[in-house]
Amino acid sequence: RGTMKSLRFISAEAFVSNAEFARKSLGSVAHNLFPLLFKASYLLEQGEVIHDLVENWPLVDFNMGKLLGATVDYQEDLSHRTCSVCLESCLTGLRDYVLNHPSPYAKRLKVVDLTGIKDVEVQFCECKKTMGRWARTQRLSKLCLELLVYLQQTQCNPGTFEISIDVLIDLFVTERNYELVVQALLKKCYCPLKICCVAFRSDNLALQKFFYIIKLTDPSLLRKLEIVHNVRLEMEHLEILFNSVHFPLLMSLTLPARTFNVRRFTATDEQMLINIGEKMGEMTQLTELNMPFSVLTGRIRKLLSPLKTPLKMLDVSNCSLNHADMAYLANSFHANHLEALDLSGHNIPDLYPAVFFKLLSHSSSVLRSLTLEDCNIQDTHVNMLILGLSPCQKLQEFKFLGNPLSSQALKHLFTFLCELPMLKNVEFPVPRDCYPVGITYPIDDANLCRFDQQKYERVTADLNLILLQANREDVKASTPLFGSYDAAVQETNNELGAYLIKSFKETLEKFTTSL
Repeated sequence: RGTMKSLRFISAEAFVSNAEFARKSLGSVAHNLFPLLFKASYLLEQGEVIHDLVENWPLVDFNMGKLLGATVDYQEDLSHRTCSVCLESCLTGLRDYVLNHPSPYAKRLKVVDLTGIKDVEVQFCECKKTMGRWARTQRLSKLCLELLVYLQQTQCNPGTFEISIDVLIDLFVTERNYELVVQALLKKCYCPLKICCVAFRSDNLALQKFFYIIKLTDPSLLRKLEIVHNVRLEMEHLEILFNSVHFPLLMSLTLPARTFNVRRFTATDEQMLINIGEKMGEMTQLTELNMPFSVLTGRIRKLLSPLKTPLKMLDVSNCSLNHADMAYLANSFHANHLEALDLSGHNIPDLYPAVFFKLLSHSSSVLRSLTLEDCNIQDTHVNMLILGLSPCQKLQEFKFLGNPLSSQALKHLFTFLCELPMLKNVEFPVPRDCYPVGITYPIDDANLCRFDQQKYERVTADLNLILLQANREDVKASTPLFGSYDAAVQETNNELGAYLIKSFKETLEKFTTSL
């Protein structure tokens, strides 16, 4: 029923399926039918029709998320289709909207929102070619610069320079597209298409370049900031960033590994941490905080207590939290609002089982996603885990890779998981009994794949049978050995790999020189 089409949508598909006829007839199409025709064209990957629809868009706004999302005429959400043909046609159509004169419609378009596009692992478009977040950043920046050059070199209609369209986008900047994006942002005021950065992600970028470009993005509009791989941001740099740049609308902050390391803290560092906490407290919209692989032992209270808005998402995986940290989280006002929690890399059963289950109890009414990878959860802990998870009736995602659980314990756990009504995704570990006797946890990368594949497949079949017998085919169960799919890493893995090799080479050269 979810993919049923209305008669209107079927008619729209028939109309756009003949591209030549559709393009000739657009001039006589009612304005309110453009969104319907756009979604039908996107579904059928009719690039030329998409281009002409955007080029002649008669409405004030063009919101990709809403246009491709579930509608009355067609319930299926197409916003996860990052089809290269369709997106390229949208962008060139937008360019030609600016250049097209005379247009059969008055130019009313003021806002284009590209932020609703979702990057996913499996693409259903026929062309199988995607335009990911990095490529969209690259393409829009290039298009804006080309448009400027064209306007400067050509005798254009004077009205063209009066056009001003805000293009909302999630920018993804690395060393490879840095110069292009900087140029587009620097010349933004001269271009009819105004790049408006709503979310910003940075990978593989020198710190100096990051500081320069983040100020160009207009941080006052930024809602999400992700500083992830190979940006060497440490605590002192974070303090400088927060002192020099204000993020009044920031809702989500992701910091790179090792931003904090309390093991080498001085009195000055302690004060710096307090200052950073206070600056985050000024970000009244902040509800998502990701700080994986930092060393934060005993400092969670200092960092989070100044926050005035409760966190909905918290990632403190591999942060060496102690009992005091976990007790603070369990008793803080954040606990009752946490919708997503990642505590991976902490020996929960041995260090702080009671306060962890207290935290789980407080967040159970809202918790949607729980990640407990490499937490030393063993067979003897499964009944306690089931007891803790039972109130979490809104849980949609549970990830517990890397825990030393037997196939029997996994079957017991899966039987319970079937009872969670909203559960959709489970990531479970390779059973301990599939590995050679004597394997130690956490398992290193060299031994991660050295397990009995046939036995694992038999266990997986049994687990899927448990789901099937409970009528829970809607639950996806998998074992992504090297972590969940990351669209950004997938798109830029060649650059990431080259950066890592370069870093390794530089380290070796320094080592050789010192020898």
